[in-house]
Amino acid sequence: MREVLVVANRTIGGARLLEAVRSRAAAGELRFRLVVPQSEPSAGLLIYDEAVRESAQVRVDLALSAVAGEGIEASGEVGDPDPFMATMDAVAERRPDEIIVSTHPAQHSGWLRRDLIERIRNATGLPVEHVVVDLEHEPGAYRATLVVAARTLRGEQLLEHLKAKAADDPRHVFIVVVPQQDGSGAAPREARERLAAMLDRLHGAGLLGSGMIGDPDPFTATVNGIELFTVDDVVISTLPGERSGWLRADLLERVRNASPVPVEHIVVDLQPASGAASAA
Repeated sequence: MREVLVVANRTIGGARLLEAVRSRAAAGELRFRLVVPQSEPSAGLLIYDEAVRESAQVRVDLALSAVAGEGIEASGEVGDPDPFMATMDAVAERRPDEIIVSTHPAQHSGWLRRDLIERIRNATGLPVEHVVVDLEHEPGAYRATLVVAARTLRGEQLLEHLKAKAADDPRHVFIVVVPQQDGSGAAPREARERLAAMLDRLHGAGLLGSGMIGDPDPFTATVNGIELFTVDDVVISTLPGERSGWLRADLLERVRNASPVPVEHIVVDLQPASGAASAA
């Protein structure tokens, strides 16, 4: 079986890239191998070591879930921060028959400024197709919502709201960011347990989703998520009123002022006499 290596990062959700994969899959028996190089956001707001790698793994997970739904055989992995080295590592490990490299348009692509396409062609001798994805002017292959929550992840109101959003668009995916609650040694473990439980609930409901642990500061975690991923909107879930430290810190308005991406607020009351979710 022939193998096609796909190298992409933020353009992984582009419709043109997905169409290139679909057309090859329709032409014969192929398997695809995806490599997503790690890359730091331009804003430089990340403050803990695993965030860059985790965000790349989220892209891998979501891309594999999307193509699996179309019956396309694929595997994926996170690669070296240098896209050339990430590509060469993948070629050396299991030489593909062809390479697809997806980038932003020339004026926005650091990869093209480093002559990535020609360097790969010259170094490998393999056919290399360059797919340009302009996320600012063309629809993505799916709609993406960034979900930011911590304790309220176990609330039914949040899950029901996400299910309703996905019902309007079968291509909807959810990227869950769970801020660590404090600086204690147990905080990352607790956040990861919450994330794993939420992803299980999403998948159990038939929704596409992946996620990562965020900065202890929910504002920084949210802004990082918007910077790291191309998302259509943000859902922030909190406890009601004064019981929410996030609301007392004016999180919603701060995020809205920092980004043009639409922000929804979902209130989840975890007490026995819980009320219905509300969207502000």
